[in-house]
Amino acid sequence: MKALGYTQNGPIEGAGALKLIDVDKKPLSARDVMVAVKGISVNPVDVKLRMARAPESAVGILGYDAAGTVIEIGSEVTGYAVGDDVFYAGDVTRDGTNAAFHIVDERIVGKKPATLDFVESAGLPLTSITAWEMLFDSFRLIEGGGDGETLLVIGGAGGVGSILIQLAKTLTNLTVIATASRPETEDWVRKMGADYVVNHRDDLAAQVNALGLVPTYVAALTATDQHWPAIVDLIAPRGHITLIDDPENLDISIAKPKALTISWEFMFTRSMFGADDITAQRDLLNRVSQLIDAGTLQSTVTERADALTVETLTAAHKRQESGRVIGKQVLPGLPF
Repeated sequence: MKALGYTQNGPIEGAGALKLIDVDKKPLSARDVMVAVKGISVNPVDVKLRMARAPESAVGILGYDAAGTVIEIGSEVTGYAVGDDVFYAGDVTRDGTNAAFHIVDERIVGKKPATLDFVESAGLPLTSITAWEMLFDSFRLIEGGGDGETLLVIGGAGGVGSILIQLAKTLTNLTVIATASRPETEDWVRKMGADYVVNHRDDLAAQVNALGLVPTYVAALTATDQHWPAIVDLIAPRGHITLIDDPENLDISIAKPKALTISWEFMFTRSMFGADDITAQRDLLNRVSQLIDAGTLQSTVTERADALTVETLTAAHKRQESGRVIGKQVLPGLPF
């Protein structure tokens, strides 16, 4: 089958960067489904892995979002049948979705939204899982909860921030403050449902304090080390900070006087370690799909390519590296 892979980690312009290749299909495990991939998206994790992780074999295949149709099932699959349309984010320990066909554990797969096409649907899984797990696993909120409490989303216009704001406003009673630094990103986070917008390039703590709000929860989605002192300053005592980025140095000792809880969200954890509750990702994706079809949630896609080629995928990686992507980038699947 055809795939887009890389042969050497490093810059996108490097000799071992993205190439169109032929690879053999692998056999399915008992709980696996094989999907004909009809849409993918690009996430920051694709760029991070391409830069830092050498391929474990001759070629590394990236891609951690997909939508497509099930064409084969493993011997113990119970949730899906051949012909089902699905969407999912995959498993970082296995080959990615930048291929014509992809194998994935059925327990982390959801039913594709009926109201979106395959390409648009591919923009949802990874960010939706991340946002859902932040709200309901990390912060331990319950649906309908959060009365009188505030969530600050740092980096609200990115992929995770875009769906996190929507989920918080749809499924909880939280007041949401989002950060944005450009007119177009300010407009975007308001469109996603943010109650207030502050500029993360200015004095963050002063702006939040001026609103008369003290966040109980902070979703630190980007530049956490840069914003760390301000976060600790503005958050409520015994508040909770969850981050998804990789700060090189983080002085957590300054969080002690407020007795803050600090946690990481990593949406691949359940699949990497075969967690007992791995099916929680299937369940939440199905719920997101239902909310999309009901018109309660909206797509976060802002950039859509006409074809998946070395050139279009390279361009998408470069856009991710710019740090200026609003919402999500999506591309069609490779020809079968």
